[in-house]
Amino acid sequence: MDCTLSDLYFVKEEPYYRPVGNELEVALAAHSMELPLLLKGPTGCGKTRFMEHLAWRLGLPLVTVSCHDDLTTSDLVGRYLIKGGETVWMDGPLTSAVKAGGICYLDEIVEARKDTTVVLHPLADDRRILPLDKKGELVRAPSTFMLAVSYNPGYQSVLKDLKPSTRQRFVALEFSYPAAEVEAEIVAHEAGVPTDMAMSLVRLGDMTRHLKEQGLPEGASTRLLIHAARLMESGIPARSACLTAICQPLTDDPELLSGLEEMVQAVFP
Repeated sequence: MDCTLSDLYFVKEEPYYRPVGNELEVALAAHSMELPLLLKGPTGCGKTRFMEHLAWRLGLPLVTVSCHDDLTTSDLVGRYLIKGGETVWMDGPLTSAVKAGGICYLDEIVEARKDTTVVLHPLADDRRILPLDKKGELVRAPSTFMLAVSYNPGYQSVLKDLKPSTRQRFVALEFSYPAAEVEAEIVAHEAGVPTDMAMSLVRLGDMTRHLKEQGLPEGASTRLLIHAARLMESGIPARSACLTAICQPLTDDPELLSGLEEMVQAVFP
Protein backbone atom coordinates (compact mmCIF):
# COMPACT_ATOMS: atom_id res chain seq x y z
CA MET A 1 0.00 0.00 0.00
CA ASP A 2 1.82 3.09 -1.21
CA CYS A 3 0.34 6.29 0.18
CA THR A 4 1.86 9.22 2.00
CA LEU A 5 0.29 12.23 3.61
CA SER A 6 1.53 15.80 3.54
CA ASP A 7 3.79 17.00 6.35
CA LEU A 8 0.87 19.18 7.41
CA TYR A 9 -0.75 16.09 8.94
CA PHE A 10 2.23 15.38 11.21
CA VAL A 11 2.48 16.89 14.69
CA LYS A 12 6.13 17.95 14.67
CA GLU A 13 6.45 19.48 18.14
CA GLU A 14 5.23 17.92 21.34
CA PRO A 15 1.79 19.36 22.22
CA TYR A 16 1.42 20.17 25.89
CA TYR A 17 -0.87 17.64 27.50
CA ARG A 18 -1.30 17.11 31.24
CA PRO A 19 -2.51 13.54 31.92
CA VAL A 20 -5.17 13.23 34.60
CA GLY A 21 -5.22 9.43 34.75
CA ASN A 22 -3.97 6.49 32.73
CA GLU A 23 -5.54 7.66 29.46
CA LEU A 24 -2.21 7.78 27.61
CA GLU A 25 -1.25 4.27 28.67
CA VAL A 26 -4.65 2.91 27.62
CA ALA A 27 -4.51 4.67 24.25
CA LEU A 28 -1.00 3.45 23.52
CA ALA A 29 -2.00 -0.09 24.45
CA ALA A 30 -5.11 0.18 22.26
CA HIS A 31 -2.96 1.25 19.32
CA SER A 32 -0.53 -1.62 19.82
CA MET A 33 -3.46 -4.06 19.91
CA GLU A 34 -5.08 -2.46 16.83
CA LEU A 35 -8.17 -1.36 18.77
CA PRO A 36 -10.21 1.74 17.87
CA LEU A 37 -10.64 4.52 20.40
CA LEU A 38 -13.74 6.40 21.59
CA LEU A 39 -13.30 9.64 23.53
CA LYS A 40 -16.26 11.08 25.36
CA GLY A 41 -16.39 14.24 27.39
CA PRO A 42 -17.57 17.85 27.51
CA THR A 43 -16.56 20.57 25.09
CA GLY A 44 -13.07 22.01 25.52
CA CYS A 45 -11.82 19.47 28.07
CA GLY A 46 -8.80 18.35 26.06
CA LYS A 47 -9.96 15.52 23.76
CA THR A 48 -8.47 17.02 20.60
CA ARG A 49 -5.23 18.00 22.35
CA PHE A 50 -5.01 14.45 23.66
CA MET A 51 -5.26 13.08 20.11
CA GLU A 52 -2.57 15.51 18.92
CA HIS A 53 -0.30 14.40 21.74
CA LEU A 54 -0.98 10.73 20.99
CA ALA A 55 -0.17 11.24 17.30
CA TRP A 56 3.08 12.97 18.28
CA ARG A 57 3.99 10.14 20.66
CA LEU A 58 3.38 7.56 17.95
CA GLY A 59 4.99 9.60 15.19
CA LEU A 60 1.92 9.14 12.99
CA PRO A 61 -0.01 11.56 10.76
CA LEU A 62 -3.28 12.77 12.26
CA VAL A 63 -6.25 13.30 9.92
CA THR A 64 -9.08 15.11 11.73
CA VAL A 65 -12.64 15.26 10.41
CA SER A 66 -15.24 17.53 12.02
CA CYS A 67 -18.51 15.64 11.66
CA HIS A 68 -21.80 17.33 10.76
CA ASP A 69 -25.31 16.52 9.53
CA ASP A 70 -24.37 16.71 5.86
CA LEU A 71 -21.31 14.46 6.10
CA THR A 72 -21.76 11.62 3.62
CA THR A 73 -19.97 8.33 3.16
CA SER A 74 -18.39 9.75 0.01
CA ASP A 75 -17.03 12.69 2.02
CA LEU A 76 -15.18 10.21 4.22
CA VAL A 77 -14.25 7.48 1.77
CA GLY A 78 -13.84 9.30 -1.55
CA ARG A 79 -15.54 9.93 -4.87
CA TYR A 80 -15.02 10.15 -8.61
CA LEU A 81 -14.33 13.66 -9.91
CA ILE A 82 -14.05 15.13 -13.39
CA LYS A 83 -10.57 16.57 -14.03
CA GLY A 84 -9.40 17.69 -17.44
CA GLY A 85 -12.20 15.79 -19.14
CA GLU A 86 -11.28 12.57 -17.34
CA THR A 87 -12.93 10.77 -14.46
CA VAL A 88 -10.49 10.27 -11.59
CA TRP A 89 -10.91 8.82 -8.12
CA MET A 90 -10.13 11.07 -5.16
CA ASP A 91 -9.58 9.46 -1.76
CA GLY A 92 -11.48 10.92 1.18
CA PRO A 93 -9.77 11.68 4.51
CA LEU A 94 -10.63 8.31 6.03
CA THR A 95 -9.23 6.38 3.07
CA SER A 96 -6.10 8.56 3.02
CA ALA A 97 -5.48 7.91 6.71
CA VAL A 98 -5.99 4.16 6.29
CA LYS A 99 -3.62 3.92 3.33
CA ALA A 100 -0.97 5.99 5.12
CA GLY A 101 -1.27 3.95 8.30
CA GLY A 102 -2.01 7.07 10.33
CA ILE A 103 -4.71 8.12 12.77
CA CYS A 104 -8.16 9.19 11.59
CA TYR A 105 -9.95 11.22 14.25
CA LEU A 106 -13.67 11.83 13.72
CA ASP A 107 -14.65 14.69 16.04
CA GLU A 108 -18.26 14.81 17.31
CA ILE A 109 -19.14 11.56 15.57
CA VAL A 110 -22.79 11.73 16.69
CA GLU A 111 -23.30 14.73 14.42
CA ALA A 112 -22.74 12.52 11.36
CA ARG A 113 -25.62 10.66 9.74
CA LYS A 114 -26.10 7.07 10.88
CA ASP A 115 -25.85 5.78 7.33
CA THR A 116 -22.44 7.43 7.19
CA THR A 117 -21.06 5.95 10.41
CA VAL A 118 -21.96 2.44 9.28
CA VAL A 119 -18.96 2.55 6.92
CA LEU A 120 -16.75 2.46 10.03
CA HIS A 121 -17.99 -0.93 11.20
CA PRO A 122 -15.71 -3.23 9.20
CA LEU A 123 -12.80 -0.89 9.95
CA ALA A 124 -13.46 -0.86 13.69
CA ASP A 125 -13.66 -4.61 14.26
CA ASP A 126 -11.31 -7.53 13.70
CA ARG A 127 -11.59 -7.21 9.92
CA ARG A 128 -9.93 -3.75 9.81
CA ILE A 129 -10.97 -3.23 6.21
CA LEU A 130 -12.48 -0.22 4.46
CA PRO A 131 -14.85 -1.02 1.59
CA LEU A 132 -14.65 1.34 -1.39
CA ASP A 133 -17.98 0.30 -2.89
CA LYS A 134 -17.81 2.72 -5.81
CA LYS A 135 -14.46 1.24 -6.86
CA GLY A 136 -15.27 -2.32 -5.91
CA GLU A 137 -12.20 -2.46 -3.68
CA LEU A 138 -11.35 -3.37 -0.11
CA VAL A 139 -8.57 -1.44 1.60
CA ARG A 140 -6.93 -3.33 4.45
CA ALA A 141 -5.63 -1.15 7.28
CA PRO A 142 -1.96 -1.59 8.17
CA SER A 143 -1.02 -2.29 11.78
CA THR A 144 -0.15 1.35 12.48
CA PHE A 145 -3.58 2.70 11.51
CA MET A 146 -5.87 3.83 14.31
CA LEU A 147 -9.49 4.94 14.18
CA ALA A 148 -10.57 7.38 16.88
CA VAL A 149 -13.90 9.13 17.40
CA SER A 150 -15.23 11.55 19.99
CA TYR A 151 -18.49 13.04 21.17
CA ASN A 152 -19.97 15.13 23.96
CA PRO A 153 -22.43 13.12 26.11
CA GLY A 154 -23.95 16.39 27.33
CA TYR A 155 -25.45 16.96 23.89
CA GLN A 156 -26.88 13.47 23.53
CA SER A 157 -30.45 12.90 22.41
CA VAL A 158 -32.47 10.04 21.00
CA LEU A 159 -31.88 11.36 17.50
CA LYS A 160 -28.16 11.96 18.03
CA ASP A 161 -26.61 8.95 19.65
CA LEU A 162 -24.23 6.20 18.64
CA LYS A 163 -25.85 2.90 17.80
CA PRO A 164 -24.82 0.07 20.16
CA SER A 165 -23.45 -1.78 17.15
CA THR A 166 -21.06 1.15 16.65
CA ARG A 167 -20.21 1.92 20.28
CA GLN A 168 -19.31 -1.64 21.16
CA ARG A 169 -16.51 -1.74 18.63
CA PHE A 170 -14.45 0.82 20.54
CA VAL A 171 -12.30 1.13 23.63
CA ALA A 172 -13.79 4.12 25.46
CA LEU A 173 -11.99 6.80 27.44
CA GLU A 174 -14.04 9.24 29.50
CA PHE A 175 -12.71 12.78 29.73
CA SER A 176 -13.84 15.42 32.17
CA TYR A 177 -12.57 18.66 33.62
CA PRO A 178 -9.54 17.90 35.81
CA ALA A 179 -9.17 18.65 39.51
CA ALA A 180 -8.85 22.36 40.27
CA GLU A 181 -5.10 22.27 40.92
CA VAL A 182 -4.43 20.39 37.68
CA GLU A 183 -6.73 22.63 35.64
CA ALA A 184 -5.02 25.72 37.07
CA GLU A 185 -1.67 24.23 36.07
CA ILE A 186 -2.97 23.77 32.52
CA VAL A 187 -4.40 27.30 32.30
CA ALA A 188 -1.21 28.82 33.70
CA HIS A 189 0.97 26.89 31.25
CA GLU A 190 -1.16 27.56 28.16
CA ALA A 191 -1.72 31.26 28.84
CA GLY A 192 1.53 32.13 30.60
CA VAL A 193 -0.24 33.63 33.62
CA PRO A 194 0.57 33.32 37.33
CA THR A 195 -0.85 30.32 39.16
CA ASP A 196 -3.03 32.44 41.47
CA MET A 197 -4.69 34.10 38.47
CA ALA A 198 -5.25 30.71 36.85
CA MET A 199 -6.70 29.38 40.10
CA SER A 200 -9.20 32.26 40.22
CA LEU A 201 -10.31 31.49 36.67
CA VAL A 202 -10.70 27.81 37.52
CA ARG A 203 -12.85 28.76 40.51
CA LEU A 204 -15.03 30.86 38.20
CA GLY A 205 -15.24 28.00 35.71
CA ASP A 206 -16.34 25.61 38.44
CA MET A 207 -19.07 28.01 39.51
CA THR A 208 -20.47 28.18 35.97
CA ARG A 209 -20.52 24.39 35.74
CA HIS A 210 -23.06 24.28 38.53
CA LEU A 211 -25.61 26.30 36.57
CA LYS A 212 -27.14 23.42 34.62
CA GLU A 213 -30.22 23.42 36.82
CA GLN A 214 -30.66 27.13 36.01
CA GLY A 215 -30.72 26.41 32.28
CA LEU A 216 -27.10 26.80 31.23
CA PRO A 217 -26.43 23.89 28.80
CA GLU A 218 -22.76 23.65 29.73
CA GLY A 219 -20.36 25.54 31.94
CA ALA A 220 -17.09 27.17 30.99
CA SER A 221 -14.62 24.78 29.39
CA THR A 222 -10.91 24.74 30.12
CA ARG A 223 -10.51 26.23 26.64
CA LEU A 224 -12.60 29.28 27.58
CA LEU A 225 -10.63 29.76 30.79
CA ILE A 226 -7.42 29.78 28.74
CA HIS A 227 -8.93 32.34 26.36
CA ALA A 228 -9.76 34.62 29.29
CA ALA A 229 -6.31 34.13 30.79
CA ARG A 230 -4.65 35.08 27.51
CA LEU A 231 -6.70 38.26 27.30
CA MET A 232 -5.75 39.11 30.87
CA GLU A 233 -2.08 38.43 30.11
CA SER A 234 -2.33 40.84 27.16
CA GLY A 235 -3.49 43.62 29.47
CA ILE A 236 -7.29 43.34 29.30
CA PRO A 237 -8.84 43.90 32.78
CA ALA A 238 -9.93 40.67 34.47
CA ARG A 239 -13.66 41.41 34.49
CA SER A 240 -13.72 42.47 30.85
CA ALA A 241 -11.68 39.43 29.84
CA CYS A 242 -14.04 37.08 31.67
CA LEU A 243 -17.16 38.71 30.26
CA THR A 244 -15.97 38.50 26.66
CA ALA A 245 -14.16 35.16 26.79
CA ILE A 246 -16.39 33.24 29.21
CA CYS A 247 -19.81 34.76 29.85
CA GLN A 248 -20.77 35.89 26.36
CA PRO A 249 -19.75 32.63 24.62
CA LEU A 250 -21.78 30.60 27.13
CA THR A 251 -25.22 32.16 26.64
CA ASP A 252 -27.35 34.93 25.15
CA ASP A 253 -29.99 34.71 27.89
CA PRO A 254 -30.10 38.03 29.81
CA GLU A 255 -30.86 36.41 33.17
CA LEU A 256 -28.09 33.84 32.84
CA LEU A 257 -25.68 36.53 31.69
CA SER A 258 -26.55 38.62 34.72
CA GLY A 259 -25.86 35.64 36.98
CA LEU A 260 -22.55 34.97 35.28
CA GLU A 261 -21.52 38.60 35.60
CA GLU A 262 -22.21 38.43 39.35
CA MET A 263 -19.95 35.40 39.56
CA VAL A 264 -17.19 37.29 37.77
CA GLN A 265 -17.52 40.20 40.20
CA ALA A 266 -17.37 37.80 43.13
CA VAL A 267 -14.17 36.16 41.88
CA PHE A 268 -12.55 39.38 40.62
CA PRO A 269 -13.83 42.11 42.97
